[in-house]
Amino acid sequence: MASNNKKNNSLLGSISSTNKNNSANNINADNTLADDKQNDLEKEYKNEINKLSKLLVGRDLELTSVNNELDEKILELEKTNKELSETGDILEIKLNARTKQLQEVIEGLDKKIKERTNKLEKSQKALLNILEDNQNEKKIAQEERNKTLSIITNFSDGLLIFDNNNNLSIINKMAERYLNIDRKNVEGKNIKDFSKINKLKPINDVINEEMDEVFRKEIVINKDSTLELSISSIKQNDRSINKFIILHDITREKKVQALKTEFVSIAAHQLRTPLSAIKWTLTTILDEDLGTLNEKQKEYLEKSNLSNERMIDLVDDLLNLSRIEEGRYIQVEDFLKIADLVNEVLEGEEHKASKKNVIMEFKNNNKISDVLADKEKIKLVIQNLIENAINYSFESAKVYIHLTEDAENHEIKFEITNTGIGIPEESKERIFTKFFRSDNAVKTETVGSGLGLFINKNIIESHGGKIWFESEEGKETSFYFTLPLKSKVEEFLKEF
Repeated sequence: MASNNKKNNSLLGSISSTNKNNSANNINADNTLADDKQNDLEKEYKNEINKLSKLLVGRDLELTSVNNELDEKILELEKTNKELSETGDILEIKLNARTKQLQEVIEGLDKKIKERTNKLEKSQKALLNILEDNQNEKKIAQEERNKTLSIITNFSDGLLIFDNNNNLSIINKMAERYLNIDRKNVEGKNIKDFSKINKLKPINDVINEEMDEVFRKEIVINKDSTLELSISSIKQNDRSINKFIILHDITREKKVQALKTEFVSIAAHQLRTPLSAIKWTLTTILDEDLGTLNEKQKEYLEKSNLSNERMIDLVDDLLNLSRIEEGRYIQVEDFLKIADLVNEVLEGEEHKASKKNVIMEFKNNNKISDVLADKEKIKLVIQNLIENAINYSFESAKVYIHLTEDAENHEIKFEITNTGIGIPEESKERIFTKFFRSDNAVKTETVGSGLGLFINKNIIESHGGKIWFESEEGKETSFYFTLPLKSKVEEFLKEF
């Protein structure tokens, strides 16, 4: 506003100066003109004054408005300054609180770091101790490994050890000798490659690529060498990690067995002729073809005849045994009805059963299918089982015989159960081996060769069947065998 007043005063001064000059210049003019001009100038002056006044008033209003705006801005700035001041205080409080919190965190971290450092130091010490122990154990393990390798190398049987990929990793000296091979040519080979190596073909013929377990399987290397092969595995946590083949030389045992079989065969044949002559002579005398006999003579002759029959049975068993071992136990197969065969045997054993008051009960389904089998050999199996059931039953016991057909498995099943002395637990594993009789069987029935069940097993298995038993000493004993049905055999033959 002061600046505007100054401007107006300057303007008024300028106008006044102009008027004075004009008056001086026109001093000689007419007084009337002078008066008129004076009046015009005064009017003009007033107009100018009015304009200036209006301008000043407008300027004053503008300045007032600007002043008010400035006052408002000042108030806003003061308010903002106050808010900023308050915010600064809050921030300072928060900063102090955060700083304190961070200090506490840092102190906690320092404590944890110290604790962790102590633990790490202890762990380091423990790890050093474990490392030392591991080194000692490694040393011991290496010593044990050397011992194991020494045992494997000098083992009396042949050993072939495979890794978990069935690659041959170790072969010992005896295996090299048995197979007549050099370890350098076979170590590292996979079991699949054995078929390509002529000297390993006998092994390849009895094992598969998965190397499933095999127990005492005979392999012929050549005419002068027979080995017994077994496959087993080394397990860790119920998982197989290595497999190995054991080769045991049974050449000498096979030769001795062949000599024994030959001796038994010759002896049996030599005994059969005189025994048959004795049987013919005793039968002739007992039939009184040579004269009448008194009761005492008959009694002694019948006992002699019975003993001779037992000797003939023993000789027959020995001959069957030699045929089985020599592979000459030839089967003459035909379709036959097992039920008829059972009835035929029961008729022949009726007299023996009546002596012990043993009751024989036979149950069968009349719709039993025919089987393709050797009649005489299956009859021998049934006869052996029925005679054993009678001989080893208690007095007045019952013998149950069942014949059933399993359509699902295409086979017939024979079952015979008796109540008697049973089979001791310790004898069960050997019950189908030749010349074996359990102690309680020998005490009950002194006469017997121990060959019946061995022959039975060979006959049934050669027909494609199975034979087994269940027994509890002093209680029940059950023997079972199965034979394939006619339909199953016919389907097999159609493939040819």
